[in-house]
Amino acid sequence: MIKSLLIANRGEIACRIIKTAKRLGIVTIAVYSDADTNSLHVRLADKAVYIGGSPATQSYLNAERILNAIKISGADAVHPGYGFLSENTEFAELLARNNITFVGPSPASVKCMGDKIEAKKIAREAGVNVVPGVLAAITDEKEALKIASRIGYPIMLKAAAGGGGKGMRIVRTKEEMQQAFSSTRNEARNNFSDERTFIEKFIENPRHIEIQLIADKFGNYVCLGERECSIQRHNQKVIEEAPSPLLDEKTRAKMYKQSIRLAKKVKYYSAGTIEFIVDQKKNFYFLEMNTRLQVEHPVTELITGYDIVELMLRIASDEKLPFTQKDVKLTGWAFESRVYAEDPSSGFLPSTGQINTYREPEHSENVRVDSGIYEGGEVSMFYDPMIAKLCTYGTTRKEALEYMKDSLGKFVIRGISQNISFLQAIFANQRFESGNISTNFIEEEYKGGFTGAELSNEQGAVLLAAAVFIFLSDSRRDAQITGQLRGNSMFLGTRWVVRLDDKNYPVTVRPIDDGFKVTFENRRLYIQSKWLLGNKRFDCIVNGRNYSMQVEYTSRGYALTFMGSIVKTTVLTPRAAELYKFMKPSLDSLEQNNLLANISGMVVDVKVAKGEKVAKGQPLVILEAMKMENILNSPRDGVVTGVHFKKGDNVMTGEVMVEIE
Repeated sequence: MIKSLLIANRGEIACRIIKTAKRLGIVTIAVYSDADTNSLHVRLADKAVYIGGSPATQSYLNAERILNAIKISGADAVHPGYGFLSENTEFAELLARNNITFVGPSPASVKCMGDKIEAKKIAREAGVNVVPGVLAAITDEKEALKIASRIGYPIMLKAAAGGGGKGMRIVRTKEEMQQAFSSTRNEARNNFSDERTFIEKFIENPRHIEIQLIADKFGNYVCLGERECSIQRHNQKVIEEAPSPLLDEKTRAKMYKQSIRLAKKVKYYSAGTIEFIVDQKKNFYFLEMNTRLQVEHPVTELITGYDIVELMLRIASDEKLPFTQKDVKLTGWAFESRVYAEDPSSGFLPSTGQINTYREPEHSENVRVDSGIYEGGEVSMFYDPMIAKLCTYGTTRKEALEYMKDSLGKFVIRGISQNISFLQAIFANQRFESGNISTNFIEEEYKGGFTGAELSNEQGAVLLAAAVFIFLSDSRRDAQITGQLRGNSMFLGTRWVVRLDDKNYPVTVRPIDDGFKVTFENRRLYIQSKWLLGNKRFDCIVNGRNYSMQVEYTSRGYALTFMGSIVKTTVLTPRAAELYKFMKPSLDSLEQNNLLANISGMVVDVKVAKGEKVAKGQPLVILEAMKMENILNSPRDGVVTGVHFKKGDNVMTGEVMVEIE
């Protein structure tokens, strides 16, 4: 068995690998950049070695610096995790030349499958179904236009060395090609140090289903079921589940057969994932093979009981697989939610900064959290915006889904924006619950972007009762401090008006043990809670059912996040409710004239100059943050009176980039 392991990665995946390695008695060594000096993976490892500056090209993508860290630490093996150098042939070969064990496949397999163009050619030779396309690197935009015209729109631009949803663009018209081609090449260069791009036909309304393969060095190949990864935004996976609600045993067996055929063709060993796109008739086509550990591997572990990281370490130590295909049983159901540092209500722009509150849901056999963050930690502009992976397990899909709904409500993150409300909305979506999904799900269900889920009558009633409980708990505390009111007399028979966003609900409130009876519209809500003032998570029981939501204080009341909805609540006296309409609007509702940086990042391009006329929605600036390009559009019609940044400049959140009159 490997004695000391260097993890050439960061964040949640480094933490996850460290935990398994420690359980096996392996000494763990972390590497870190300037931005990660105080990161969790550095704290968890037995040793840590500094490898360079914050940009990935100066640290996690710098093979020579990682090799130097291996020599300093004395590690005899390296686990690359995912992303960065995990599918870099030169890195795998560098380790081999220095007699260092690479916890992954052979350099030859990495080379064959890591290049998406060559991988498709090999798959075709192996008799695997392949998507129509041109399997050659595209050198310029004109060539891309010619090929797209010949294949027919829509097409997909893809980085040859890509993965993780980066370096991919759907192009539906020739007018979109210029920007798409430029952004794809930039992301490919920045993420993989390889800007080669190819084109394939984009299949409308497909499902994304992948097979988890595990193989040893002795010619034993086993498939550990499939994962459904169709819930994606801009080709970045958001929610995964295992097994897939689409597949039957016959289709699964066919996919297993082709996956193993491809793996044998390249003499593959270690963990690998063969990704397919599947149409509604269960026809499947090879997309790519990831020669590494996948982000979503925990859902496979939950339904099979196998630790994939442990299997990778044992295979790298020249051990045989301890089981065969007949031993693999897919038991129960599992979901994974990727919790990202991004703002769903602002076009999913990445969010950076310090996390000042971090509370995970309680861990159990049904709830797992893989995280690389802690309270007080930083989310950096230099890396992927993932904060954590929340996974739930149940004996059925419905049970696993209910655990996920409950756990998302108990996940508290403050200080940065995050996508929990968006995840809640998806899991509450009836179409998702039925399993009727595709890679177009998010685009179809949230055409105008995400502004919060619509409230059902039940959810609205729960929020109303929660607003009353929180307000009266605060009022009771205030009364005890000031001495202006005595006991609980103010609560008896008191009439109030609860305002949920812009709607008023007159209520009558009476105290009960650990809570209140709230009456409105001939309905009675009995709410009880052990909530402590100031706690940002509110757990309660309403009419015998358990609920959890997030609480944030505002200038006029509370913002409650519940089941994908973010609702501003205020509790008023009847007279105050009558006068509320005369209050001035808050500053955040006034029109913004200038273009502000919604994120911290580096300016990739400025598309406007002083004196130019601009229209609302017109692209003005492209910012790169967290390895992704983000287009900032004009907030209004007008004339540019000032441009304060140029290409290559770094900008901080909130800074004025372009002045518009």
